[in-house]
Amino acid sequence: MYVIVAYDVAVERLDTVRKTLKQYLNWVQNSAFEGELTEGKLEELSMRIKDVIDEKADSVICYSLSNPRWLKKRVIGIEKGEIAQVI
Repeated sequence: MYVIVAYDVAVERLDTVRKTLKQYLNWVQNSAFEGELTEGKLEELSMRIKDVIDEKADSVICYSLSNPRWLKKRVIGIEKGEIAQVI
């Protein structure tokens, strides 16, 4: 499935959240990641994020689509985290 994660966390947890997300997804904006994950990997990521954040102060939102063809992406301005295809 295709997953988009947006987050707003306290500065003291920012690096940990970002490093965790980089292990699973592609960085596309300062507070956003996206990419393909299995259900199991998404659940694993969710549990790891819960261990890091303060659920009363921080926010992490995961959007998922079973078919990425249903997603229309429009970038206005520069694309910060352009995904490179490696063959």
